Order: sequence, then structure tokens, then C-alpha cells
Amino acid sequence: MTETPPAVRAAAQDPNRRIDTTQPHTARIWNYWLGGKDNYEVDRATGDRIRQLHPGIGEYARADRLFLGRAVEHLVTQAGLRQFLDVGTGLPTADNTHEVAQRLAPDARIVYVDNDPLVLAHARALLSSTPQGRTDYLDEDLRNVDSILEHAAKTLDLDEPVALMLLGVVIFIGEDEDPYALVRRLMDRLPSGSHLVLSHTVTSPAMPDVDEAVRFWNEHGTPKLTQRTPGDVARFFDGLDLLDPGVVSCSRWRPAPVGQQPEEVAMFGAVARKR
Repeated sequence: MTETPPAVRAAAQDPNRRIDTTQPHTARIWNYWLGGKDNYEVDRATGDRIRQLHPGIGEYARADRLFLGRAVEHLVTQAGLRQFLDVGTGLPTADNTHEVAQRLAPDARIVYVDNDPLVLAHARALLSSTPQGRTDYLDEDLRNVDSILEHAAKTLDLDEPVALMLLGVVIFIGEDEDPYALVRRLMDRLPSGSHLVLSHTVTSPAMPDVDEAVRFWNEHGTPKLTQRTPGDVARFFDGLDLLDPGVVSCSRWRPAPVGQQPEEVAMFGAVARKR
């Protein structure tokens, strides 16, 4: 059984540690859109206002979650991966990375990383594991690459391929912080055969209401968001081998065959392999 990290034990004893319930927070709004209960009235009010500005935004959360499941299923069953480093985990919900991976490969190992105090307070839900596998949780910021990898190495074998999961998280890294170099630093430390799974909301002339919703969020919520074009998102995969169908709407990344192409959402994602 996975040992609960000290930070998780402390957060469980004091669930309000560092949690600001007076200001809306993106992880809690995302949880609200997914039908979760780990949110506050301020999050629900802001989430409803954003949904008024862009009625389809709740579909992003669902599309991103389904994309995660399909990507993990491919990596386990087709690429043979058994190790996952999930940075920017978000609040636990249905079909978290370890649940999908260990359902297919009980010996899979997963390290979750997030610096949101509410996620930390609920991290025990991310630490359930099959007896053959293992899960761990790190209270850390995406920017602290060395600390993340040093901790991850206690659970993962970084000489063997790892899936780096960055779903909806690099949107919080501004251009002044060089998000592309940050992702490269992480991938450079992982061996050949590792994969990058990344999703990001996009700005597009075809979806002007998305930009309006993001402007509203940046005026009222935390942390602030940086929108990027689909081409900008594709740059995160430079030097890697993109899997088909490339960088696309998360709803259109290898969807289950239903006879009709799913509606496009402004959350784009892709999976790529390191040579």
C-alpha cells in the first residue's frame, strides 16, 4: 500500500490550509463543470457567468477528461508504458490517470504533481493503488523541474519510458516564463520512448466567445490564463514524433467511432513520442 506523504497527511488534518474560499479558482470551477462537489459558491457563480459568455465551455472539461482516458489507454495498450508523471493533476474525479492505467495494467506506477491546496487536501483519493502498482503525490509547482524529477524518481524508474501528462496546465505559464523551455526541460530528462500528452485551451477567430470568457476569468479569478493559438500549442511538441491525428480538438483525438465527427471544442491536445 502506498505510504501517504507528510504533506497530504497535514492537508487532510487541516483541509483549509492555504485555501482561499473568497476568490474563484480554476481547479474548483473545472470540478464544478465536471459535476463534482469540491467547489464553493464563488466558483459556481463564476463558472455560471463564464458559461453564459461561452455556453460550450463545460464541454471542454469533459472533452479533456475523455482525451486523458483515451491517451492513457493507448500508451498502456499500444506503447507498453507503465509509468506516468501527471503534472497539474487537478481535483480527483472519475477515471483519474492511475485508475485508467491500472485498470489496464495493474503494475502501472503514477506520480501526481499539483500545487493547489484543495487538490492536496483531497490527494488521498489519488493514492489508492493496485497491490502490484504504486501511486504517489507531490505538492509542487510545474516550474520546479528538478524537485519534481527528484521526487518522481522515488516511485518511477526514470531510465525507463515515462508518459509526461500536462493536461490544461501550461496555460498558467506566461510567455515571460518561456513555457516551451519548461516542457523541453522535463522531456529532456526522460529517456527515449517517453511520451508527452498535453492539452491547452486555444484562441481562434472562429471562437471569439472563448477569448471573452478568458478575459472575464483573468479579471476575476486565479491563477491567470495565457491563451495560445493551435499553432502555438503545436510548438510544445517540437522535436517529438506526433501521433496521429496530431494537434486537434481533444474531442477529435481518436474518439470512439459513433458515425459522426464530434463537435470541435477550444481545448486542443496531442500525444507525441520522444525518439
